[in-house]
This record gives sequence, structure tokens and C-alpha cells, in this order.
Amino acid sequence: MARPRIHDLDALLDAAEILLAEGGSGALTIRALAERTGAPSGSLYHAFGSRNELLGRMWLRAANRFLDLQRAAVAERLGDGAGYDDAIAATIAAAAIPAVLAATAPATAKLLLEQRRETIIEKGLPEPLSTQLQALDAQLLALMRTLADALFGRRDRRAVETVAVCIVDLPTALLNPRRQRIIDPLATLEAAIRGILASAAPARA
Repeated sequence: MARPRIHDLDALLDAAEILLAEGGSGALTIRALAERTGAPSGSLYHAFGSRNELLGRMWLRAANRFLDLQRAAVAERLGDGAGYDDAIAATIAAAAIPAVLAATAPATAKLLLEQRRETIIEKGLPEPLSTQLQALDAQLLALMRTLADALFGRRDRRAVETVAVCIVDLPTALLNPRRQRIIDPLATLEAAIRGILASAAPARA
């Protein structure tokens, strides 16, 4: 039997993100969400099943928003007639999305930064939520293959791994908002990506 949708789920997830951002993991409970939104606790349990399922749905939505921003940034720069310089620009834009998300949706960015998807899955989630969370890897891989093809004309492991360093590893190290930096992290990120693509990237096919 389908769960009743008495309250807008996106509004509930927005409120849950804010609770988490304001008070940390301990602040996110079904009871606290009910108090924040005015939704009956029973309705929230019908909507989400448990606190961990709520967290899983929050993480899935946040990750999809992140990937949507990355895909849009890449597609904007890899239109018809795009060349190598456009591929470099697309890679830099994809790598900068954590900063974009932190500026436009800080609660969403904080959720992705502080909550581990693996921990959420390990605590137990119903299908298809667990599968959807695990399937995020395939979406990211598809994006990296698109960039690898645009940059190098190939999609082998070396090419994709080079892209992963640029859009996953470097942003994780340089764009962590918990680290106060004197240098400009976005300028440093761009310089690092350009350096990798100029000197350590695989040869173009």
C-alpha cells in the first residue's frame, strides 16, 4: 500500500537538511522534523519509514542535485563544435561544483560533506532506495567517461582515472569549507587541473 503524501516531500527534506546543518547529526530526528514542519510524526514515519531512510532520501536528493549541476556545467561547454580547450573548461567547471553548491545551497553541501553514503547504506535501507544510492557511482562514471572522451578521445582506465583526480580528488582536498585558506582555492584548483592535463594526462587517441 502506498504511503500517503500529506505534506510536500521536498519541503520536508529541505527542513531536514536545515536541521542537520544547524545542529549536526543528533539534531535530525523524526520528532524534531515534526516540530519544525508541523507535520504529524505518524505522517513522517509513513513518508520515510525511519530516521535512516529519511537520511538516505536526503542524501540521494542532494547527490542528484550535485550531479545535475555537474552534467549541466559539462554540457554547456561541450556543445557542437567543442574543442580541446572547451573540454578543459568543462573539466574545471565540473570540479568547481562543490563551491557552487556551497554558495547556493549550503545545507545540501554540508549534508554531502559530513554524511557518508556507505554508513547510511550499511545501517539498512529498503529497496529501491539502497539501489538508487549505489547507482550514483554509475552516473558519476558516465560523466567522467564523457570528459575523458572529450579530453583524450578515449575512455580507458587511465583516461577516466585522470579525470577522477581532476573532478573528485582535487576538489575534495581544495574545496573543503572546514579548511580556512589564504590562497584562492578555485584558482588553485584550476591551476592544478591545467597542470595535470598538460603534463600527466594520457596521450590523445
